[in-house]
Amino acid sequence: MSGGRRKVPPSARLAEFPETAAERALWWEGHIVEVLHGLPPNDCEGAAARPEFDPRRHSLAERERAKAAELTAAGHTVTASGIKQRRQRYQRDGLLGLADGRSAKQMSAFGKVDPAVVEAMREAIEETGEDSSKTIGFIVWRAMEILAGRENAASVEVPSRATLYRLYSKMAVGTHATGSARTRRSVNARPPGPFGEVPASAPGELVQIDSTPLDILVRLDDGIAEKVELTAMVDIATRSITAAVLRPTTKAADASALLARSVTPEAMRPGWSQALRMSQSVLPHRRLLSVDERLEHAAARPVIVPETIVCDHGKVFISNNFRASCRYLGINLQPAHKATPTDKGTIEKTLGSVATLFAQFVAGYTGSNPDRRGRKLEDGPLWSLPELQNLLDEWVIAVWQTRPHDGLRDPDAPRRAFSPNEKYAMLLQSCGYVPVPLNGEDYIELLPERWQAINSYGIRIKHRTYDDGELGPLRRQHSGVMEKKGLWEIHHDPYDISRIWVRDRQHDRWITVFWKHLQRVGVPFGELAWDHACEQVPGGTEEQIADAAAALLRRAHDGPAPRKGPAAKRSRRVAARTRATAPDRPVPDPPAADGMPGDEADTDLAEVIPLGLFDPLANPWRRP
Repeated sequence: MSGGRRKVPPSARLAEFPETAAERALWWEGHIVEVLHGLPPNDCEGAAARPEFDPRRHSLAERERAKAAELTAAGHTVTASGIKQRRQRYQRDGLLGLADGRSAKQMSAFGKVDPAVVEAMREAIEETGEDSSKTIGFIVWRAMEILAGRENAASVEVPSRATLYRLYSKMAVGTHATGSARTRRSVNARPPGPFGEVPASAPGELVQIDSTPLDILVRLDDGIAEKVELTAMVDIATRSITAAVLRPTTKAADASALLARSVTPEAMRPGWSQALRMSQSVLPHRRLLSVDERLEHAAARPVIVPETIVCDHGKVFISNNFRASCRYLGINLQPAHKATPTDKGTIEKTLGSVATLFAQFVAGYTGSNPDRRGRKLEDGPLWSLPELQNLLDEWVIAVWQTRPHDGLRDPDAPRRAFSPNEKYAMLLQSCGYVPVPLNGEDYIELLPERWQAINSYGIRIKHRTYDDGELGPLRRQHSGVMEKKGLWEIHHDPYDISRIWVRDRQHDRWITVFWKHLQRVGVPFGELAWDHACEQVPGGTEEQIADAAAALLRRAHDGPAPRKGPAAKRSRRVAARTRATAPDRPVPDPPAADGMPGDEADTDLAEVIPLGLFDPLANPWRRP
């Protein structure tokens, strides 16, 4: 040992031995230490060595012979060479060298079960990854079926049924093979390597976006209680929820609206506490105000311009409209790997936190699955969709942005956790702030686009005709866009089909074109209601479809019809969804028909109430 390097003996491995073997090793240690140093390890300080084991009087060989004689006289037969061997093992391996190595031999992980049976059981468990959950009995049966299909099945010894069940219990640990299918898919989606994330050191450097059903029932306009979908964006560097919208169904326009909300300050609303103002928060309001005057009456929510957005492959996020919106704002869109939620784990966790920290406190909370759902929730007090949206916006500012986040801990002081607003204020000192103001034309640019011809009767979209006097010079004309065969660029709002916008490239402007039969319908409605009306009037004329759609909304507003069944319920649901997403937007009266002079008797018949629409050339983000 003197010529080589001594290593620290692995004393902790003594726990691998049976208790009796460990106690025996400790007993031998006391005797070997006395042979080496003259005193047992547990003797008190100042004790004198026994004469036959005193290193100053006797050599090591003499002490070994004396120990062998002592133990033999006590009934433990051992020779001096046996003492020498144990002494050498102790000096080389420590306490572990005195233990009986035979008692620590490891058996196979699955005992004496044939490896072919183990492999068949492993395949049967792996098959459950995407299937519906089944019992242990089925998985054992399936393993035997797999084994029977092997070439050497006849030579394999099949264990008893009880052994197969014990084999399954060992191999299925952590797989949830017979548990929740949702949890099983989540476990299988985990990457094989260590978890990690792309670092982000500036606000907006990396943003993640996703959509999920919100576990809250809302009361739609006709009284139907239904869940809504939440689409949100979270900034990785600050963990700020930059925007969140609720809709009955998620459309591509919602993803684009999130971009506009993220880069636009959140204005204070009536009823909100003054403590939610940016001027009274930890955010550097005074410095930001000198750069962006829109922050004067803003709420305490950071304004973040994304540089890169990570999304999944949902139709909302890979649509041409959302990609075009990202290009318009100079944003790099990065789709995640398919079926790999770990690529955007932060937004997945954030959406789950919204359910834990917000949704369960709201009237109409349904729980995450039917097992957690209460009874008669539809009959209780439920918020409307606009009211719930307002509550969510206020909660993001009042709770989420001011709550310390575990992902924002100080590396030098791990006990100190920052809130998203505090982290944003800190990073702003080194990264700066660049405002991105949007106007009415920017809003139109973010809407979905389509390419169509302008005919003599106007523009027809899904049996709806749009026409206006300003289209006169453009009718039956080539747009000049060769790639689109002379068609004209048209933008439309899926939630308000009362009008569209046509890009006039010659004069570099947008032409607002109203639906021809706008006067026939009392309230705006979206494509969902229009498509449903088309189904109810197959092959009908445009006027009949417009009347059917208007009647659908009137029936929903007046109450449920006497008839019952799935068709009636679907009609009420379509109408309620449409009314929930119909914006309250003022607009001038539709133009009167040419060549029809006003008649005094006609004007006395009734007061003309204009349809509420939105003026696209005004700033849509400035709230009163």
